[in-house]
Amino acid sequence: MTSTYAPQTQYLELPGGRIAFDDSLGEGLPVLLLPGMLDSRTVFRHLHPLLTAAGHRVITMDLRGFGESSITWSDYSPAAMATDALALLDHLGIERAVLAGCSYTGASVVKAAGTAPERVAGIVLLDAFIENLPQNAVQRALVKALGALLVQVPSFWGLYLKKMAYPTAKPADFDAYVAGLVAALRTPGRKTATRGHVHGDASPIGWSRHVSCPALVLMGSKDPDFPKPEVVADRQAAALKARKVMIEGAGHYPAAEFPQATADALLPFLAEVA
Repeated sequence: MTSTYAPQTQYLELPGGRIAFDDSLGEGLPVLLLPGMLDSRTVFRHLHPLLTAAGHRVITMDLRGFGESSITWSDYSPAAMATDALALLDHLGIERAVLAGCSYTGASVVKAAGTAPERVAGIVLLDAFIENLPQNAVQRALVKALGALLVQVPSFWGLYLKKMAYPTAKPADFDAYVAGLVAALRTPGRKTATRGHVHGDASPIGWSRHVSCPALVLMGSKDPDFPKPEVVADRQAAALKARKVMIEGAGHYPAAEFPQATADALLPFLAEVA
């Protein structure tokens, strides 16, 4: 698997720091892609060229604390990421765009669509946690313990990515990519950002009811983060009145594991929204 993704980093200066992004430009429908927690916008490196080849203007942004964005912020929540996404649209002079959120930022694109419906033409959830099945006390305690371990032991994140998150097909550049993410977690000051991400609420209650735009739910059929991935996808689709597509064999990152299948599901939706 090869990629022609070669981002030219730009920066959006905000009161609390700066957000890194790249923009393919072009006349097609703008699509803003948000990575998940502890990740960078290069998670879309294999999907990006497939979308631009289809004529879309593709923008990818790094989240607060990671990638090339500033590390230290006062707020790392999905709601804060939604504010950043809308600020980026303002910065680029984009009136309406489709927003796609992966994992943690599925909640962010839902928040943005509910907050500024006039700006959001549609949303896409990629293996998002919003509308997840309720957790019991034991599950909540386990998530909290794993989050604390991740803050202190960055290699645990690499283990998760290598052994669980990509169950079927790893990209050719996978080892280097994971090594870069783990190294980033060891950057001075990064523990604060890591802690902010793992403590953020990626499955807030009530946000979906404010969304009126078209929505697409994409979910890997083998996503290890959910005991029953399709059940979660069904809940999301019902809450958002969305179309649901299961990416067969994919884990938590279908855009990187199965970029062509992800594009095949995404492009018809973008055409309808446009």
